[in-house]
Amino acid sequence: MSIISTLTSLFKKQTIPAGVKAVENFNVKKYLGTWYEVARIDFKYEKNLNNTTATYSLNKDGSIKVVNRGYNYKTNTYKKSEGKAVFVKEKNTGMLKVSFFGPFYDGYNVLAIDDAYTHALVCGRNHDYLWLLCRQPNMYEAIRDRYLKIATANGFDINRLLWVVHDQ
Repeated sequence: MSIISTLTSLFKKQTIPAGVKAVENFNVKKYLGTWYEVARIDFKYEKNLNNTTATYSLNKDGSIKVVNRGYNYKTNTYKKSEGKAVFVKEKNTGMLKVSFFGPFYDGYNVLAIDDAYTHALVCGRNHDYLWLLCRQPNMYEAIRDRYLKIATANGFDINRLLWVVHDQ
């Protein structure tokens, strides 16, 4: 393997799990605003957080401003992270990459969304990242079950989901 191909493989990062497809006919303007995390596969940057939300708005350069908030129930403090997202492909495909740390991007993929843009299923670059989002802190059971079936069909282990508490 040449040095150039080695470097290329180090910096070329997969943004969606193999075999998983992001939604098409995605409308970023309808996606903007605040979303509540109903459930997630927990990971280090959201460890011990509840009352978690993500708020999206357009930046002047066409990228998407991302503001994640949550309450750390162990330290009794709020945590806020700001980043930006850009489309990986066409702007009508829900396949983006997001950065909270300078030039380092990771996958952010909308796998399912309803017509009213009130419920969404989002994953990261692999099967260790999954979020169930809603415009309200709670989701109806029938809707939740439909999105969990989609997650399972795409290879996600829904038994790993942490159900987010919204009590503040």
